[in-house]
Parts: sequence; C-alpha cells; structure tokens
Amino acid sequence: MARLTDSRPPAEPSSDGQKARYQRILNVASELGSRLDFEDVQMQDIAVESEVAIATLYRYFPSKVHLFVAVMRSQLDEAGRFPVKADADQAPAEAVGDLLIAMTARMTARRRLSLSGIQSMVFAETFENPDREHVKVAFQDIILRLARWNAAPTEDQRRRAWLLTQCWFGVLMMVLNGSRPLAEVEIDIRRACELLLGE
Repeated sequence: MARLTDSRPPAEPSSDGQKARYQRILNVASELGSRLDFEDVQMQDIAVESEVAIATLYRYFPSKVHLFVAVMRSQLDEAGRFPVKADADQAPAEAVGDLLIAMTARMTARRRLSLSGIQSMVFAETFENPDREHVKVAFQDIILRLARWNAAPTEDQRRRAWLLTQCWFGVLMMVLNGSRPLAEVEIDIRRACELLLGE
C-alpha cells in the first residue's frame, strides 16, 4: 500500500544541483515504473539508483504517490509539446481527438508507468498536491486551446473540457488494463470529442 500519511508539502528544488537530483529521481522512477507494477517499486531502490540519500528523496517526494504524480506531471509537460493548435481547416473535435489518441498510444506503450501515474492521481485526491492540480489544469488548458475556447472560456466550455478529461481517463484505464482494445478506444475518443466539443 502506498505511503499516504505524510501530508507535509514537498520541497521545491532551487539550485542547479537540486534540480539535477530532482530530475534524476524522476528519470529513475520513470524507468523503474515502466518495468514494475506500482506496488513493486520501492522508494529505497529509487534513492539508490538516483544516487541520493533516502531523506533527500522523501524531502522532495513525501510518498510514492507524490513521486508518481510528479512523474505524471513531467509526462504531461512533455505531451504539451505536441502541437496544441488546430489547423485552420481542422474541426476542434478532430484536433483534440488526434491529440488524445496520440497521448493514448504514448501511454499504452508504457502501460505500467501510466497505470502507476493514474493510480497515484486517484490516491492524491485525499490530500493537497500541487503537481496533481497542475496536471488537471494543464490538461484542460490543452483541450481548451485546441477547441479554440482558450481566449475567454465560458463555464459551459470549461465543464465540457473537464468532462472530456474524465471520459478520456476512463477509456484510457480500460485500454491500459486490457479490458478494451485500442482500436475501440480510438473510436470512443473520437465520439466523445464530437459529443462534447461539437457545435
């Protein structure tokens, strides 16, 4: 079971050395998380392979949940480098669908790591977590930009982006746990985009 009792805020790296250690930790967690299930990843192993003291690891990441939410954030920030502007002749629903399908394929390729990230996002609902909030807001912002709603989104548009996010997480979990084929999930994503982002 993930360590959830420590609710203190994580430290933020400030110096170049601290940022390098922080990134090393994320890289090692991503590598181990790609090979092992969430329950089998040990914080001690991450500290050893990152060449940091266990106290340093826990200073930045008070729990394994904090760590894998941070990994999820780093992956989303990478995904944010996908094109986030629809072509002039491309419908918003199609542009968002293209992005979500590309992200689904990317996350399916690293199934264990993606499951750990999503599982941690769910666990992190029980306490304040800046990385989790960043993931939620950044993901919805990407959808709003591609839907061309980012200038001054209405409450309804924000709600649609939130609903699409929840829908995508749901079908993503199904393909990650093997209960729905990727081809069907792609159809599901397209239909959800049409329903929630269409005129």
